[in-house]
Amino acid sequence: MAFFSALIVLNLILVLPMPVIAASDDFMLADLTGKEHKLGDQKGKWVIINYWATWCPPCVEEIPELIFFHDKHKAKDAIVWGVNFEDIAEKKVKAFLEDYMVSYPILLAEPGRRSYFGPIMGLPTTYFISPDGELVHTRVGQVSVEYIESVMKTHADNRQRLREAK
Repeated sequence: MAFFSALIVLNLILVLPMPVIAASDDFMLADLTGKEHKLGDQKGKWVIINYWATWCPPCVEEIPELIFFHDKHKAKDAIVWGVNFEDIAEKKVKAFLEDYMVSYPILLAEPGRRSYFGPIMGLPTTYFISPDGELVHTRVGQVSVEYIESVMKTHADNRQRLREAK
């Protein structure tokens, strides 16, 4: 019985929306060319931050979805940042990215149990930063274009309801 109770609690944690948390403008990582990407420079756009590794099958499977989403939205309302979260030579990461024709920036982070936004419970882990710079959703597991767009729409709908209630 305790097992089923724990399973129910875990499902509620994964399904219920998380509270909105202000993401720090000073979050910054460098990409493979050394260019620094700072969250504070992206106000007005969604920033989808995806922690991944080359050895992670679900991470690799979602890459085409992230490429399609990034290419579809980058000129208007959202971008993707991939954060490579493993101890691997940059040369190997670059070769991997060329093989998969990744079009979004890949940033480098020291592997460990925590990201800038909290503990990494598994890979892939994706953080959704709203145009206002708020961390509004976290997903452990694969994402798709439809999933990302549904998070964005749900957040926009909730914001609209709050405005109308005032």
